[in-house]
Amino acid sequence: MIEIDAVLDQDNVIRNCKAAGHAGAGRAGNDIVCAAVSVLMRTAINTLSNRKGIVIKGGAPAPGQVWLEADYNAEGKNFLFAAGEFLINGLSSVAQEFPQNCKLTIRNSNF
Repeated sequence: MIEIDAVLDQDNVIRNCKAAGHAGAGRAGNDIVCAAVSVLMRTAINTLSNRKGIVIKGGAPAPGQVWLEADYNAEGKNFLFAAGEFLINGLSSVAQEFPQNCKLTIRNSNF
């Protein structure tokens, strides 16, 4: 099971997202659930990197783990909001289609 924990701030802007675990929906290298989560997370990290007004940290320290943390100022807020919406919608779609392999938890926090 891949467990994803996403945290949004008071303005519903994504601040961090962590995915950990193995979906078990296929052989290693052929797991569609793992691939979908990995592509969404890595694309978010790459898209947000070096974007004005956004400071992004992230990585994949070990197999089955990927994370991102984001901070922003007024210049980057709208772009980060939109990118976060895209990421959360994508991860939500994976979790809905494969509930036995992927769980998404979305929390709000005051930053």
